[in-house]
Amino acid sequence: MLKVKVLTIFPEIFPGFLGYSLTGKALSENKWSLETINIRDYAFDKHGSVDDTPTGGGAGMVMRPDVLGMALKNHYQSGRLLNMSPRGKPLTQQLVQELSQEQELTIICSRFEGIDERVLEAYGAEDISIGDYILTGGEQAAQIMLDAIIRLLPDVLGNSESSQEESFENFLLEYPQYTKPAEWEGHKVPDVLLSGHHQKIKDWRLEQSIQVTKARRPDLWKKYLDSKKN
Repeated sequence: MLKVKVLTIFPEIFPGFLGYSLTGKALSENKWSLETINIRDYAFDKHGSVDDTPTGGGAGMVMRPDVLGMALKNHYQSGRLLNMSPRGKPLTQQLVQELSQEQELTIICSRFEGIDERVLEAYGAEDISIGDYILTGGEQAAQIMLDAIIRLLPDVLGNSESSQEESFENFLLEYPQYTKPAEWEGHKVPDVLLSGHHQKIKDWRLEQSIQVTKARRPDLWKKYLDSKKN
């Protein structure tokens, strides 16, 4: 079972959408667990202050190292410590697969202009980014990351082959999908998918994945070509 701890100033946000569908079912079946820690519980004043002005000047506020550090001291014991931050390394499917192998994850949900660097260095936190854009806080990013991780845990997906054929596996985007009816408003399902010829269907899907990846994600296409050289 994957144990997840989340440090946040808004614990009521969790589990959020993680409490529904496959991730919610997996939570109820104890395939993963969730503990939320309110960082404000470790504030030193009656107002629950967790931030202060940036040293050296600048806009916004910065999360204090003494407050967050006390929360970490009381709740972080082992496993990887992740900080959701737009300056972090990109969250990729390969990283998601790596994180899904962990037994315990502790996640810091940044707010304001970020966190005092000293506490991140002291605890060896890894900055993780879900994309090149800014959110109001790390809670949303943490939930997206956890959704990607949890669905890869054993017995969470109904079909084990589903995760193997999805976008980003082997650096290719997923091929187009179709279902019934075979014709809709003059648009037909490709004949090859109705042929019953499994090898032809497999070859068609690979070719479609290649064409979609080349057109939409040349960066992934380059990685795919490089992987074939090795």
